[in-house]
Amino acid sequence: MLKYIIIDDEPLAHEIIEEFCSMLPHVQLEKNCYNAMEAMQYLNENTVDFMFLDINMPKLRGLDFLKTLTKPPKTIITTAYKEHALEGFELNVIDYILKPFSFDRLVKAVNKVSDTQTTKTIIKEVSNETTSTRFFVKGDKKHHQIDLNDLLFIEAYGNYTKLFLKDEMIVSHEKISHYESILTEGDFLRVHKSFIVAVDKIKFIEGNRILIIEHKIPIGQTYKNSINKLYNS
Repeated sequence: MLKYIIIDDEPLAHEIIEEFCSMLPHVQLEKNCYNAMEAMQYLNENTVDFMFLDINMPKLRGLDFLKTLTKPPKTIITTAYKEHALEGFELNVIDYILKPFSFDRLVKAVNKVSDTQTTKTIIKEVSNETTSTRFFVKGDKKHHQIDLNDLLFIEAYGNYTKLFLKDEMIVSHEKISHYESILTEGDFLRVHKSFIVAVDKIKFIEGNRILIIEHKIPIGQTYKNSINKLYNS
């Protein structure tokens, strides 16, 4: 688990970062700081893995605050001012993202922090069968038990994956190759570099797409032979 703090004088910025980070299963918010002095006091007494740092704050600018730290946490600059990017990277910040930023952009920044970290998905055998019908995925600060009967398809999302179930979608910190290795061959099929589908959930195949309920999933050129075997066998 990666622990982080937010340092920003705007409450809305805290809300956005918290909301985005709540979808990432391997990060945990430790403290909301609304100025650099508050953050300085907290870091003198506590250790975190990384921080989101705004530049334009009253009394002490974010970058000036960063210069005061002898061993700063890994830092992601969040600001509306792109002209300070060079100065930020000279201070060895991990990333520099411009407000307003998307979830995708924040994920890319956090990935740079977690490059050396690994979060393992817990696989649990719950039956006497040779293959497990359930497993656990950590997402949104919870361990979700996934019933394979409810799993529709999996979509790659950078270094993450989205697991689409009948009634919900869960973001997992595992790459799609991980799920390809643990899911039963024959029941699940890789149909695109970014998609694995549950074969029994396919409604129809038309041209270069698969329909599962209302979801339209593309078929990759290199996976067409595997798809053809479904109805030509």
